[in-house]
Amino acid sequence: IYADPAKRLELYFRPKDPYCHPVCANRFPTSTMLLRVRRSTKKQQQLDTEGQTQPEVQFEMEILGIVTTVYKFQGMSDFQYLAMHSGPDGKQTSMYDKVLMLKPEKEEFFNRDLPLYIPPPIFSRLDTPVDYFYRPDIQHREGYNNPQVSGENLIGLSRARRPHNAIFVNFDDEEIPTKPLDAAVQNWKKVCTNPVDKKVEEELRKLFEVRPVWSRNAVKANISVHPDKLKVLLPYLAYYMLTGPWRSLWVRFGYDPRKHPEAKIYQVLDFRIRCGMKYGYAATDMPVKAKRSTYNYSLPITVKKQGSHTVSVHDLKQGLGSAGTPGAKKPPSSRYKLKESIYIFREGALPPYRQMFYQLCDLNVDSLQKIIHRNDGTESECTERDGWCLAKTSDDLRDSMSLMIKQIIRSTRPALFSNTTSSEDGKEQLAYESGEDEDDEEEEEEDFKPSDGSENEMETEILDYV
Repeated sequence: IYADPAKRLELYFRPKDPYCHPVCANRFPTSTMLLRVRRSTKKQQQLDTEGQTQPEVQFEMEILGIVTTVYKFQGMSDFQYLAMHSGPDGKQTSMYDKVLMLKPEKEEFFNRDLPLYIPPPIFSRLDTPVDYFYRPDIQHREGYNNPQVSGENLIGLSRARRPHNAIFVNFDDEEIPTKPLDAAVQNWKKVCTNPVDKKVEEELRKLFEVRPVWSRNAVKANISVHPDKLKVLLPYLAYYMLTGPWRSLWVRFGYDPRKHPEAKIYQVLDFRIRCGMKYGYAATDMPVKAKRSTYNYSLPITVKKQGSHTVSVHDLKQGLGSAGTPGAKKPPSSRYKLKESIYIFREGALPPYRQMFYQLCDLNVDSLQKIIHRNDGTESECTERDGWCLAKTSDDLRDSMSLMIKQIIRSTRPALFSNTTSSEDGKEQLAYESGEDEDDEEEEEEDFKPSDGSENEMETEILDYV
């Protein structure tokens, strides 16, 4: 805990109880001294002012060192949930010996009839009291009636997301949109108030003329536009595919890839770097780190994260991302551009993230393109799983790409493969490790530094537009 300044010190009142909920201490810097104090009592006795004998006591102090960090338990103790069962007579019975497996057990242990015991999935999110500032009741004009709200919107986990008016299309939808929503047009007109915005709009139009299907990261690598402006611009020029071989991609209005066999080169490939003992290296040895790990879960108030700047329409009108900021290293023309490695796969280079969404045309390896174009001219049906490609084309591509990545890791870290006995047939099915890392890059990809707001996860992008 001390090695990570972002973590809190946990105290368990029942350390052997896996259901024990801890109390947490916050970390504070300090400059205090650690003292050792000795109290010695001599056998000799001396007389006090009243003539009574008292033992001679002496204190010795020694400075052992300086304390720079302290942990203070300032929060309140949360509820404790015990593995107990309440009988008909109200008597509490412990269930620890029934629900905890402390040694290897036979099948009978798992087939016993026990009372239902389900611990809560989460406890209080905050352990310090906070003040609630309730809004006063709104005084409406006479005759005002509250609008009808569906039951699913009465209570939400967070605020309603700001709509960006994107059009979502499923693979099974019969029709595709030919023009944007009026609200999307109005949103872009509001923020497109300077020549730089007009230039970005024209650049994106040209991209969609050359290639009708783009991923958001691919767009970011070709034009320099602030992520918040791109959220408004994309729904103005394209619609978003939710399912099928073009899922998570933006498609030009009026273009239906399901009707054009040549659109197979724009299909998406969900590729995740494989790792496991069959490959000779574990997840911890990966040159590309994972973004998240369940082993490093911390409470929501663990880190005081810097609040994100709220972008308003006024900010966008003032040319957010167009005028250079004082001390900016990059010129305005390339400040928000991403590296090509964010969407292009090349032989001999590691992907920046463990999970990548590539379009097939961006796999710049001849052997991979041969797999993609095996059925050129004979495409007969567009399926939701494989699109216009042959069945299991994605599996063949993943196997080939995994072999390439293994060779890269073998060349950069040969010590990992000194005792490897696995075969190299490319058909080994290994556990996938998903996730990205936007903060920690290794030396192998030190030249790639994605800008703020770059995501690889389809779900994240969908939520931006819902």
